[in-house]
Amino acid sequence: MDKLDKKITEIFVGKAVRKDLLHRIKKGTNIPTFVLEFLLARYCASDEPDEIQEGMEAVLITLQDNYVRPDEANTAQSKVATKGSHRFIDKVHVRYVEKEKRHWATLENFNSQRIAIGQKFYKDNDRLLEGGIWAEVTLAYNDIDDDKYAFFIEDLRPIQLSRFDFSVYGEGRKEFSRDEWLDVILRSVGLEPGKLNKRQKFHFINRLAPLAEANYNFIELGPRGTGKSYFFSEFSPYSTLISGGQATKATLFYNNNRKKIGLVGFWDTVAFDEVGGIKIKDPDTIQIMKDFMANGRFSRGVEVIADASLAFVGNIDQSVNQIVNSSDYDLFQPLPPQFDLAVMDRFASYIPGWEMPKTSSAYLTNDYGFITDYLAEAFHYQLKHSNRYEEVSSRIQLGDTVEGRDEKGIKKTVCAFLKILHPEDSPSNKEFEEYVAYAIENRRRVKEQMNKRKPDDEFAMIDLSYFNEEGKEIVVYCPESKSAEATQNPIRTELDKKENPQPKKETAKKETKKDQPKDQEKEVNKKPELKEPELKEQHISILYGATGYSYESLICPYLEGAKELTIEDPYIRSNHQVHNFVRFCESVIKAPALRKINLITSYDEFTPLEELQDKLGEVKQSLLEIDVKLNIDLNTKMHDREIRIDNGWIIKIGRGLDFYQKPGGWYEIGANDLSQRKCLETKIDIFKQK
Repeated sequence: MDKLDKKITEIFVGKAVRKDLLHRIKKGTNIPTFVLEFLLARYCASDEPDEIQEGMEAVLITLQDNYVRPDEANTAQSKVATKGSHRFIDKVHVRYVEKEKRHWATLENFNSQRIAIGQKFYKDNDRLLEGGIWAEVTLAYNDIDDDKYAFFIEDLRPIQLSRFDFSVYGEGRKEFSRDEWLDVILRSVGLEPGKLNKRQKFHFINRLAPLAEANYNFIELGPRGTGKSYFFSEFSPYSTLISGGQATKATLFYNNNRKKIGLVGFWDTVAFDEVGGIKIKDPDTIQIMKDFMANGRFSRGVEVIADASLAFVGNIDQSVNQIVNSSDYDLFQPLPPQFDLAVMDRFASYIPGWEMPKTSSAYLTNDYGFITDYLAEAFHYQLKHSNRYEEVSSRIQLGDTVEGRDEKGIKKTVCAFLKILHPEDSPSNKEFEEYVAYAIENRRRVKEQMNKRKPDDEFAMIDLSYFNEEGKEIVVYCPESKSAEATQNPIRTELDKKENPQPKKETAKKETKKDQPKDQEKEVNKKPELKEPELKEQHISILYGATGYSYESLICPYLEGAKELTIEDPYIRSNHQVHNFVRFCESVIKAPALRKINLITSYDEFTPLEELQDKLGEVKQSLLEIDVKLNIDLNTKMHDREIRIDNGWIIKIGRGLDFYQKPGGWYEIGANDLSQRKCLETKIDIFKQK
C-alpha cells in the first residue's frame, strides 16, 4: 500500500477496494463493474491478505452459484423447478402487457419472458420499467397448473448502496489535497493516475461530469478502444447507454400512447454510443431534443421537466490534423445529418477523444479506490441536491466574446469539476483558473467547428477568454487547431458562390448568344431542378416465381405524409402470415409521420383464437414502444383485401400480404430479404380515392 492507499482505507473504512481484484474477476464475465465491486465490498473490504483471499473465494463461489451465463438458462430454470426457489444475480426488466392488464418480469440471462412479479417491486424501483436494473433476485417455482407462468419473483434487492451519507463523504474529502483527490477519483474508475498527464486526467473528469451535473450535454469523438462508453454502461447504476439503432421521442422523452415519460425521466445520464450510427426517423425527436438540451424541459401535450444529462460518444476515423487544416471538413463530421447547428450549439463541451490513451492493462491500477457504487452514489446525490452555479458565477469573469450558450456551457463544466473534485469545499484561485481554462477550451472546440459550417459570421467570435486574478484577459485556444488557418479563418465558400453565381464557361456561352431574348437566355443558363417522381396509379401483375417485390418497394412510396393506415386481410392467422404482417409493419413504420395502424382480419374454427391474440398482442406491444398504435379488429365475416392510407391512396393485393412462396430452407436467398423471395401469382391495383 502506498501513502494514498493508506489514507483512503483509513478515512473511508469499508468504502475502498483493491482494483486489481476487480480485474482478476472481470475477465470472462459481462457483469458491470459496479455489480462486481458490490460483491467485493461485501467480502473483500479489508487490507489483510488472508481475509482478501477468503473474500475472493466467496465472491467466485457467489458468482458460480448465482450468476447465470446466457448458455446456462435451461440449467438455471431446472434448478428453480427442482429446489423450489433460488437466488440469482441478473439484470431484471419489467414490461406491461396491455391486453393482459398485468406486468411480467424478464431476467436477461434466464430466458423466460413471463415471470410473475408483485406490484411492490416495480413501484419501489421505477427503473425496472425503463431499461431494467441489476439485482439480487430470488425466483420461486409456481406449481399451480391453472396459472400461465412457471416462475415468480419472491424477493428482489437492487445492487446499490442501501444508505449513503454525503456529509461523511464531504468531510473525508477535506483530508486530501486537490491532486490527491484527483488521483483517488481516477483510481476509483480503475486507472493508474501516474500513467496520465494533467490534461488526460481532466478529460476523464469531464467524462464523469454528466453523472454529477444535471442537464449537462457533451460530446466526445475519438479513436476506438479508449473506453468512451465504459463510464455509462458499467460505472454507474444511474446511467444508461443506447448503442446505435433508432432513437425515438417515445423511448427518449414521452410516449403519448402510454402517457409515460421516457428514459430522461428515469436516468441521471442517457448516453448515445456510436452516435454516428443513430437513426432518427422523426424530425420531432430532434426538436424535442433541442428543447430538452437547452433547459431540461420539453412539451408533448404535457410539460415535462427532468434532470438527465445527454452524452454523445463515437468514433472519428480521419486524421484530426488533416481535418482542422481542411476547409471542407470539421470535427463534427461523424454526426448524423439530423444533428444540425442548433444541436451542436447545445454541447457544453467537446472532449478531444484523440488525446485519450487506448485502454490496456498498462493503464489499469492495482491500488485502492472507492467502491464504484459508493462514488456513483456521491455523484447522484450532488446531481439531485447540489447547485454550484451561483458560486461559479460569483468567481468567474469571462471576456466579451463569450456569448449566452458559451457562458452557460463553460459554467456548467466548471460546476461539474467543483462537484467531483471539491464536493464540500472551494478550490484555490489557481485551481479554479485551471477549470475555467479547460472549460473554455472544450467549449471553443464546439464553436470553432460550428463556425466552419456556417456560411456567415453567426459563430465567428471564437476567441473565448477569461480574466485571471490579476485582471489580465487570457484567450484560450484548442491545441490541435491553434495554428490551423482553415479553422481559425474559414473560407465562406457558399457566400463566394452567391457573389459569383455564373461559372466562367457559362459566361462565355452567354456571350455567344447575343441575339437570344433575355427570358430565353435565362432559361438556357438555368440549372434544371431535380424533382421527385410523381406517384401514379398502377396495375401490377406479378407472375409465379417473380422476384423484386417487397412491401417496402410496393407500399412505402405511397406513404408520404401518412399518419394512419388500415389493412384489411382475412388471412393473418398462421405463423408465417403473422410473420408477414410483422415484416409489413417493419416496412411502413419507416414513414416518419405514421402513428397508427388498423388491422382488420378474421379467424375460423380451426384458428386457436387465444394463440392468435397472443401473437398479435406481441406485435401491438412492440409497436407501442416506438409510439405507433396498433388497433386489432377480429371479424369472422370479412373477405376484402386492401390497404387504405389516410392520404387517399388505396392498394389492393389479390392475395393480401401472403403472396410469397415458402422458401425451400432458411439458408436460401430470399429467406430474409423479401425483395429476393419468389412470389406467387397475384395482381396489385394502386389508385387514389377521388
